[in-house]
Amino acid sequence: MFTLYTRPNCPLCEEAKLMIGLVQEDFPLEYQEINIETDHDLHEKYMLMIPVLEKDRKILLYGNIGYADLLGALDL
Repeated sequence: MFTLYTRPNCPLCEEAKLMIGLVQEDFPLEYQEINIETDHDLHEKYMLMIPVLEKDRKILLYGNIGYADLLGALDL
C-alpha cells in the first residue's frame, strides 16, 4: 500500500493523482490519499514537497510526479 500526501487546491497533487490513475489502468496499485492540512506534523514535514508518494515510510517521489517517474519508482 502506497501513501500519497496531498493538500487541497494543489495542481501538482491533481496531476500526480491523474498519473497514478493512468498507471492503475495497467498495473495493480493501491494507495491511500492523506491531506496534510488535517495534521500539523504532516503539514510541517511535507508542506514544501507535496505531492509526496511513500511506501513503508520511505519517500519514493515528490513534487512533479510523472508517469515514467511512477513506473521507475514502483519497479513496474
